[in-house]
Amino acid sequence: MAKATLIDGKAMAADLSAAITQTTADLATNNNLRPGLAVVIVGEDPASQVYVRNKKRSAESCGFYSVQRTLLADASQDEVLAVIDELNADPAIHGILVQLPLPKQLDTMVVTQSIVPEKDVDGFHFQNIGKLTSGNTASGFVPCTPAGCMLMIEKQLGNDLSGLNAVIIGRSNIVGKPMASLLLQSNATVTICHSRTKDLPAVARNADILVVAVGRPRMVKGDWIKPGAVVIDVGMNRIEVEVDGEKKNKLTGDVDFAEAVEVAGAITPVPGGVGPMTIAMLMSNTLQSAQRTID
Repeated sequence: MAKATLIDGKAMAADLSAAITQTTADLATNNNLRPGLAVVIVGEDPASQVYVRNKKRSAESCGFYSVQRTLLADASQDEVLAVIDELNADPAIHGILVQLPLPKQLDTMVVTQSIVPEKDVDGFHFQNIGKLTSGNTASGFVPCTPAGCMLMIEKQLGNDLSGLNAVIIGRSNIVGKPMASLLLQSNATVTICHSRTKDLPAVARNADILVVAVGRPRMVKGDWIKPGAVVIDVGMNRIEVEVDGEKKNKLTGDVDFAEAVEVAGAITPVPGGVGPMTIAMLMSNTLQSAQRTID
């Protein structure tokens, strides 16, 4: 059997970003409007700093107005909410996102719900979650990672997934649950698995589409995968490996790629798969938010 097709998230994201950049230039010319994205980061977590830097760079390359608000790690809830209130009221800002995870003294739910739904480009506000689960996404925002995953699945299988079994491993509010809603809207038959699922490998082997988002390096083995399945690996784990006697950090997914690539029909690599698409979808949501102010 031939090796799986690699789903190149980097190339897809580059195409999407080029289209966003063009539309942004047209908005500036025709409507004197520039999409504005604000990122709020609390503390100095190195991984979060990298993510925020990437988002800022991407926003600027698309021609957006980009703002970063950095608060100290010991910032109070009131201080964070005051910054969000200010951004909610700023007409130059169309998208606000708070980089997670937040320090322990902050209530993540209170913070994310304080962003007004029409600027909630991460799609975490209950109002946007409600729109997604009820199938009314035209006026809401879909969380960026599941939205990017859906584009990758559609590229392989088309828009109508009727008759296909989709299995999601992971039930988070950020990936697992919204992913299920999107797959259902495309007529897939959906199963959500988690730590309490009985005989997980057997359930996974039923999947024509397997989405893995658990945060455990290389958990899903080749023999968990149905031959020819489309595998979307959302995991992003840093593991230590030895290269020529030296210990180095390596990024790896939740799927054992070396095994899975021999069985799957198509698979996302880590890195270079879901990650770039997540950032591109964030830009897409921010552009959409700006466009809605003139509609």
